[in-house]
Parts: sequence; structure tokens; C-alpha cells
Amino acid sequence: MRVAELRIGQFWSLTRSQVYRELAVLEHEGLVRATPPGARDARPVSITDAGRAAYRKWLTEHLPAETVRIPVLLAVALGGALDPSALRDVLTRSRTEHRARLDYYRELDEELATTDDGEPWARATLAFGIRYEEAILGWFSSLPAEVRPADAPGRADRA
Repeated sequence: MRVAELRIGQFWSLTRSQVYRELAVLEHEGLVRATPPGARDARPVSITDAGRAAYRKWLTEHLPAETVRIPVLLAVALGGALDPSALRDVLTRSRTEHRARLDYYRELDEELATTDDGEPWARATLAFGIRYEEAILGWFSSLPAEVRPADAPGRADRA
């Protein structure tokens, strides 16, 4: 769970119950092998050769379809039902969260750049996260004044 959260947690939602349920299925199918319980009943697992082959096949042939599920877009789409100041507060909080996430991604990328192997796969994923956060922060600034977060510069302010 720790490794999954570190590698993809910012881009793919995970729950402990989901991970452990899937690990049980994968173990039953012979795709992973669990070791006897260790400290605090932890059961480390390792991938089998069959599991590695199934994993590669899934990554190249069976990825799920992409969906866009961005909660703040739901708030904007249905914003007419909200008091304008309430929507502005939602957007301001969201913008603050995205700004903090962008800063975190940039720091992590700088940290990974100093490792021996440079973590090219992690850095490629972070590059997407950085571009995404930059795009959404730009989107906040492009919103009409009636909707724009209180702390977001408008188009004219960014020139």
C-alpha cells in the first residue's frame, strides 16, 4: 500500500480495503505469493512470473478507459444553485490545494532528479502532475470574475 501510494497515489485513488481485496484475488490466481505474517501481522507479497506476465499484458492491452472526475468542475457546473460567495469559497479552497500540490510535485521532482537513476518513470508521471496543476491553476485565472476564486489573478492581471 505504501509503495502504491508513493508511486501512483496522487493520480489513482486507492483504498486499503481495495488493495487487500485485490491482493487476495491475485494470490488465489497465483499472480502474487504472500509470505508468512511478520511484524504487526504484515504479509509482504511478491509478484510471481505469471503475475508479471499478466501485469505487462494489462498495462499494454487492458487499461481502463479514461474518465474525467474533477469535483471542483461539478461545483462549477452546478454553481447556479449556490450562493456566489459559497462557490467562490469552494474555488478558493480548491485553488489553494492545487497550488500546494504543484509545489509538492516540483519539490519531489527536484529530489528525484538528484538520485542516481533519476527515477525516469516516477519523474514522467510527476511531469504530468506538474502540467495538470499548472493547467488547472491557469483555468482558475481564466474564469469569469463572477466565478473566479478570490485569490486568483484574472486574465488582465497576468499580462
